[in-house]
Amino acid sequence: MNIPERTSARADSRLEVREGMRIGAGLVIVMMGGALCILHASGCRERKVEQPIDYSHKTHVGTAGIACVDCHQSVESGIRATIPPLETCKGCHSDTPLTESPEEKKLLNYLANGGEIPWNKVYQVPDHVYFSHRRHVSRSKVTCQECHGDIASFVNAVSFQFLPVTMENCMKCHKERNVTNDCLSCHR
Repeated sequence: MNIPERTSARADSRLEVREGMRIGAGLVIVMMGGALCILHASGCRERKVEQPIDYSHKTHVGTAGIACVDCHQSVESGIRATIPPLETCKGCHSDTPLTESPEEKKLLNYLANGGEIPWNKVYQVPDHVYFSHRRHVSRSKVTCQECHGDIASFVNAVSFQFLPVTMENCMKCHKERNVTNDCLSCHR
């Protein structure tokens, strides 16, 4: 059977279009997967919280060697690890800047005008959950880095949850440490 050349050319053209669409769809899927991986790796897991000062933990913890408990003083003795009050900053910072940093200038402005820095909470434990920093840090020896990441390398203010506060993450850690997962231990 002899197929006219014209029909054969159309069929070839359709096959090429279909093949091109198949390849294009595959590329789109690969690119979307890559974009999701990049977003996840860059910390885009949770909503990002804006902070009034772009506080560098790297400068304070990494370079100056200040321990977490030097500023977050209630972490070993209290239920909550609070954001340090401005009074804590006065221990090192005064009227005279230590650097040329615009962020330090913002801090000195808060010190001069009184009041507190209006930090925005990044970690929020739900009301129905009992969580004690004292129990986790002092008794169970959970390090700050296990939940909050390598803080000493953070150049910018903490603006997202390194380890999101979810039941799944809590249960995983409890299981790894062979700690009770009894509901009433954490849910009140």
